[in-house]
Amino acid sequence: MPRLTRLTPDTAVGASRDLLADLVSRHGRIGDMVSTMAHSPAVLGGYLQLSRAMGRAKLDRRIGERISIAVQVQQGCGLCLDAHVGAARSLGVDEEEIERARAGTSADPAIAAVVALALQIYREPASITDEQVTALREYGYSDRAIADVVGVVALNVLTGAFNLLAGLTPESATRA
Repeated sequence: MPRLTRLTPDTAVGASRDLLADLVSRHGRIGDMVSTMAHSPAVLGGYLQLSRAMGRAKLDRRIGERISIAVQVQQGCGLCLDAHVGAARSLGVDEEEIERARAGTSADPAIAAVVALALQIYREPASITDEQVTALREYGYSDRAIADVVGVVALNVLTGAFNLLAGLTPESATRA
């Protein structure tokens, strides 16, 4: 059961009303997380900016979705996990790789290494070593793609933590 109420452009105030109105005019509808984030214009605005910025990430989206799956398994946001599994499927990631992502790995050593880095960023970023970064470069990841991993993790921490606080679950989500 949701702990926070959904807002609409009619019920939100100030900057949140403007942000929601813009989203509705561009997309037709807004999801539960976004409409609930509108209680804090700072959180909603920050989420929208980070989400847009990560849309321009250099890291391959199929890898980003595997990272998101691995992080959400750890964080425990079922709503986020469902969304990222669906996105991974739509991008052509097969079921075996989705299951490996749930376990924090991949059959591809290069992807396994970057997923492991993402989980380390999530759990214990102070323990990252020069050797790990060098290994990622040897797998062909650019410094930009490696830096993007932090953005993917941060976006997942924000959305997952918010959904857990707000009580948003796959069962409570409204369907379009």
